[in-house]
Parts: sequence; C-alpha cells; structure tokens
Amino acid sequence: MVIDQQFWNGKRVFLTGHTGFKGGWLALWLTAMGASVHGYSLEPPTKPNFFTVTDLQARLISHTVGDIRDAIALQAAIDIARPDIVFHLAAQPLVRYSYEAPVDTYTTNVIGTINLLEAIRRCESVKAVLNITTDKCYENREWVWPYRENEPLGGYDPYSSSKACSEIVTAAWRRSYFHVQGIHIATARAGNVIGGGDWAADRLVPDFLRALDAEEMLIIRSPKAIRPWQHVLEPLSGYILLAQALYTQCGQFAEAWNFGPEEQDARPVGWIADYLCSKIPGAKWQRNTEVQPHEATMLKLDSSKAKQLLQWSPRLKLEHALDMTLSWFQAWKCNEDMGAYSLKQISTYEQTNYYF
Repeated sequence: MVIDQQFWNGKRVFLTGHTGFKGGWLALWLTAMGASVHGYSLEPPTKPNFFTVTDLQARLISHTVGDIRDAIALQAAIDIARPDIVFHLAAQPLVRYSYEAPVDTYTTNVIGTINLLEAIRRCESVKAVLNITTDKCYENREWVWPYRENEPLGGYDPYSSSKACSEIVTAAWRRSYFHVQGIHIATARAGNVIGGGDWAADRLVPDFLRALDAEEMLIIRSPKAIRPWQHVLEPLSGYILLAQALYTQCGQFAEAWNFGPEEQDARPVGWIADYLCSKIPGAKWQRNTEVQPHEATMLKLDSSKAKQLLQWSPRLKLEHALDMTLSWFQAWKCNEDMGAYSLKQISTYEQTNYYF
C-alpha cells in the first residue's frame, strides 16, 4: 500500500487546523498532489508561522478563519466545501497551557470535535474522516513498553485527558451514526513531532532556536523524560495513507492507529538537546530546577499495526529528522522561498524508501 498521487488529484478535502504546524505541512503535501483543500482554522498561532512563510493560502481553494467551537460557522464551511475527505487537526495542543486553561482545552478538543462530527453527519459528500489525537491519550503507567492501540485511554493533565475524550467521542459517533451512513472514520496517534516551521511555545526545538536567537542558554524542564520523537512528515505520510485506505477500502480501517518512530528513536529530552547543541558552536543547555506541572516521564508508541496492515513505516532516523529541521530554519533565515523549500523536503521524503 502506497500513497497514490492520482487518487488525491482532484479530491475535495476539508482540513481543520491548517494554519498550525502539522496542519500546514499536511495542507502543503495534499495540494502538491492536486487535492482541492478547504482550510478551517483560527489565525496562525505564532509569528512567524509555517502558514505565512510558505504562502500556503495561495495554494488553498478556501481559507476560513473560524473556531471549531462555533458550530454554525463550521457547518456552513463544510456545506460550502462538500468534501470527500476530512482531516481534523484543530486543537488546543499544549500540555502546560492546558493546566492554565482547562475549560478552553476541553471545549476545543471535545466540543469542537463533536461540532465537526455533527457537521459531517449532515454532509452527504463525506466518505472518509481522520481525527488526529495524540500519543498522550493513553493512560500512562510509566512503563518501558510502547503503547498499543488497545491500551486503556486516560490522561493525567487536561490536554491528554481531553484528547482521550476526543477518541471516545469519535468511537461513539462511528458506532451510533457513521457506520449506517457509510462514513468511515479513524483516529491517529503520533509521537512528538519536529520539523521546520514550528514556532510553538514549550516545544524543545523551537525553544532551542529562540534561545540561540536571544544568545541565551536553553532551559530544559525534564532532561530525562523519554519521548517518541519523529519528523512531521512521518506521521503525515501515515495520515494520508490511512485516509486513502478509509476511502478506497471502506470500514476495515475505521479504528485507532499509532504512527510512531522506531523504538530506538524514543530518546531522552537531554539527548535531543545535546545533539542540537553539537550542531551549533557555543550552544548550551541547563536544567530548570523550579517545580513544574506533572508531565509523563516515559512514553513510547507501538506502530506494529500500521506496519502490518498499512505497510507504513518510519523512513527517517532521529538524527536525520533533526538535521532536516535545522536546515529548514537555516533556509528561512537565508530568505529562501520556503514554500519551494518545504516542497523539496516533501519530495525528498517521498523518494526515501528505507530507514536512514
């Protein structure tokens, strides 16, 4: 099973969260294959941002600025787009911010998801839906084994819990409504993504780059915490492949899926910081000794299911993923055409058929 560019050429796609980091890369990839992409999202969350520096709006059929908690506006946008396929990436995506704004986190990640599913239920054109959640939706037991799709859902913090709720909501709409309507819906859980164009707060690589620009030392909260790091194109390739399978092979793929890195790329935060510092002369980091909100120490994903049933697998070793990320930001600083540069990285990734 491979990504079929002819399949995507001309497909009508509704994509929430297209102004975000992952959503922006997904929109760019889909439009490069000829898909007619309609985006629905809040304004870009940072300045600068991937959406703006790649001039992504020029590639979209429509760009609607809206909140997924606004059910009326969301329904109107879906009705206009009449999509074949829906990708749901709009979310409040930050763990630490969820402690500060739990109500916004739950209303966005749960009620927003319900609003979208209800809008889809009223739209006869939709055949396939993919709800992107997170690796943090599992009930984390701090064990060394990677989590599989059949592990219990949970979440210590409001963000993780809200994404587990989004998974449960999706399963309920699948069983209660969509299977009767012939709409095939799945969920996808990825690792900690890195890549060019991410300027979000409280993320390791953007924090590192901000510290460099400010000529300051990088401050790290939990250097021993282990995360499943992966380049953003890795899970996106899984999302595209899964959506294609949902559309062409019907309900057998309508369930939950992990798209994580190889287990050896689940590395401590401190290892990532050391690698980044080794690439920049004079760059250093130190641990933040202040008391921090709870975050999981150990988290890994088991992607055996995707490997066996979708023939999907990671293509980039972590070192290469980090190098690609740094090269993207270097190109941006050199005022290159970042739309063209990002498309070049996608093309290079597509031609990489082995893990290196």
